[in-house]
Amino acid sequence: MTNRGDVLVEFIEVQKSYDGETLVVKDLNIEIARGEFLTMLGPSGSGKTTSLMMLAGFEAPTHGDIRLGSRSLSNVPPHKRDIGMVFQNYALFPHMTVAENLAFPLQVRKVSKAETEQRVDQALNMVQLGGFGARRPAQLSGGQQQRVALARALVFEPTLVLMDGPLGALDKQLREQMQFEIKHIHENLGVTVVYVTHDQSEALTMSNRIAVFNDGIIQQLDTPADLYERPQNAFVAQFIGENNTLRGTVSKLNGADACTVTLDNGSGDVQALPVSVSGGQGAKTTLSLRPERVTIDPPPGSLPNIFSGRVEELIYLGDHIRTRVNVCGSDEFIVKVPNAQGHAHLREGADVSVGWETEDCRALDA
Repeated sequence: MTNRGDVLVEFIEVQKSYDGETLVVKDLNIEIARGEFLTMLGPSGSGKTTSLMMLAGFEAPTHGDIRLGSRSLSNVPPHKRDIGMVFQNYALFPHMTVAENLAFPLQVRKVSKAETEQRVDQALNMVQLGGFGARRPAQLSGGQQQRVALARALVFEPTLVLMDGPLGALDKQLREQMQFEIKHIHENLGVTVVYVTHDQSEALTMSNRIAVFNDGIIQQLDTPADLYERPQNAFVAQFIGENNTLRGTVSKLNGADACTVTLDNGSGDVQALPVSVSGGQGAKTTLSLRPERVTIDPPPGSLPNIFSGRVEELIYLGDHIRTRVNVCGSDEFIVKVPNAQGHAHLREGADVSVGWETEDCRALDA
């Protein structure tokens, strides 16, 4: 990020330990731009929620500094940080009406009664709940309660909105619907959002950038497309989307755009793109290959990588057939075959060939 004026949030060498020995967050350095939707993604215990809680003020860094705009947040209590929060459990006041829940953060900030009513109405309309102001949270569905929680976080026009797994309690269809609603609200308001989730499809759908956490460290910080198409290490490749992995040794380097990898199980050589292989020739590597990048029965010689295999399983998923193939010494090799291509001959036990381009197969550190 080159323009310092665009940076709203900054983590500077931030560490966090709860017991004085084990670091939950290790040397976190990240800049978040104004108006950005940044998602912290990772498995449980990876440090993403702790990082969010430090930004909110509910946890204090053991080392380092967090800045919001031009000021350090070190001695700023949570209620003075001008940050909206949305939690997974909604955290609505059950004894208040929807309108009273939304009015509360405005009353705390001494906003006039007339302006409070106006802003509450606007916020309810924004989340498609106009006319629900007199209801209590218990009279609403889970999705409606989540909309109220989102409206309450936005009603006082905060500098920054933090969301901690807010859709985790919703069913799949409603969760996907809310993903698009939150994305559209963010685009319309231009507010800065930091979002925490362990759901990689949620992160891909909503974010401008995603920080993939593991073991307290950001493994890769990138756009959704670059994370999925160009993972920089084996953890990111496995965590983001479905992925085939093959293990081998780099037997030849063919410049910056190709290398030859001899598979450990003796099933042949693969042409791959060398991405992050430490040690060069002779180094162990994990190959990463997306199922949708694999072609079933390509014409002989049409691709640099073609191997013979056998179909083990077919699962019909509407827009594609998930095909499990025994190939290259692995019986868990997945190919996503689009229905539009028609492969009527595919059946369990059938002999097939599979192929892929060099650049679609990424050689990563073992």
